[in-house]
Amino acid sequence: MSESAVVYSAEPEATRAAQDIAEQIRAQLPGGPPDAMVVFASPAYDQPLLLASLESLCSPRRMMGASSSGEFTSERQGEGLVCVLALRSTDLKFSVGVARELSKDRAAAARAIASSFHGLTAPSNEHRTALVLTDALAGHADDLVDQLTLVTAGKYQFVGGGAGDNAQFRRTQVFYGTEAISDAAVALEILSSKPLGIGVGHGWEPAGAGMRVTESSGLRLTSLNGMPAVEAFQSHAERTGQTFDTDLPIPFFLHNILGIETGAGHRLRVPLSVNADGSVECAAEVPTGAVVHIMRTTSRSAVEAASRATQQAVKNLRGQRPQVALFFDCVATRLRMGEVFGLELQALSEQLGDTSFVGCNTHGQIARAEGQFGGFHNCTAVVCVLPA
Repeated sequence: MSESAVVYSAEPEATRAAQDIAEQIRAQLPGGPPDAMVVFASPAYDQPLLLASLESLCSPRRMMGASSSGEFTSERQGEGLVCVLALRSTDLKFSVGVARELSKDRAAAARAIASSFHGLTAPSNEHRTALVLTDALAGHADDLVDQLTLVTAGKYQFVGGGAGDNAQFRRTQVFYGTEAISDAAVALEILSSKPLGIGVGHGWEPAGAGMRVTESSGLRLTSLNGMPAVEAFQSHAERTGQTFDTDLPIPFFLHNILGIETGAGHRLRVPLSVNADGSVECAAEVPTGAVVHIMRTTSRSAVEAASRATQQAVKNLRGQRPQVALFFDCVATRLRMGEVFGLELQALSEQLGDTSFVGCNTHGQIARAEGQFGGFHNCTAVVCVLPA
């Protein structure tokens, strides 16, 4: 049997927020401490104090999470919240792993995380999933997902996202117990005799011809088709009648992101700023040699994509009844859509029915599952549904 509680607090002070969360969890999950807690908290909180207070008041056997860029549950959406998923189960088995100094060595980071996993030696009928939260500002999130896939021999599906800081892109943290850590990643291993459903979707399509990435390094996109990267965006703005201010580019970039051709769709990347040499800083790596398109979308397309992702996640439960869901979407999506972002959450609710959900806006999304468009994404709706 599995039980869950989805709770939130808008109390602005960390200890009061933790007390509020603890009272709600005790009311919804009486009879003992949670086996696992997942915490999404606004960067406005004193996060170490918040985590220490939650540990003291809730006594979870395992706790992990991340700072966020907008938080939500089935009941509430906003900024400046702390949202928590508490789980107790006789069917699900949990463990938590952490990797530090992520920017130095992703292979070592993947090994550190996987060293906590019990599923590598579990019976073959066990379904293996890991909720992965990473400091995306440390970079190399795509490589981390690849390395996790290698070190686990492809036996796990992965879901999650990059920690946020309300789109300031200055300092993000993941939570490991009572620690709030930068340049790190954490993972909650979930072993189950029933499948967990994952669904992925975005509503973007190419708005122009493909361009070759002729130079890039880390998060910096230097040139496209041998020309400074900014020129591609300037030409696109002129061709489509849009305003593009290189000193204040975010309003343009939120509606004109990049899509990397993969052969199975486009993996999205959000440009963030323009450098003096004409290069463009992005929220995630754009590899040299890739073919990219400037992409376009509508709010309706984003809502439909979230709905499709939820449908797919429920379908991937293979007939099992949903217990609770996790939802991640990009902070860029929330900023672009404004109040209309609530329609994405409404679409999620319509597909889930009475099933509660919890999640946050992230700096990138993680999804790797059979039949899904896998890897590290931007501006993509990612849904994970746990079985009852």
